Amino acid sequence: MGEISVDKHHLDHLLADSASAYGAPYQEAFASLAASHRGRPAAEIQPLLRAAADQALLGFTPADLREQAEAISTGAPYALRISVTG
Repeated sequence: MGEISVDKHHLDHLLADSASAYGAPYQEAFASLAASHRGRPAAEIQPLLRAAADQALLGFTPADLREQAEAISTGAPYALRISVTG
């Protein structure tokens, strides 16, 4: 299970929020990849997650992204702990 710290002013980078003007919430990108890439190798999924994290300006570590990619690949549930700062 991963953990990330997000400034309260940037929470919309991570979570889908219809009131936000921010265009690339990570939650939506993750859900889309989970739907389209289940069963594919984690090594193929991880760079796509990195691109989504970079676009959303989130600092996931390579280990975090590997864990998420493995969850998508196997169809296992993935839980992310979020610490809101600021």
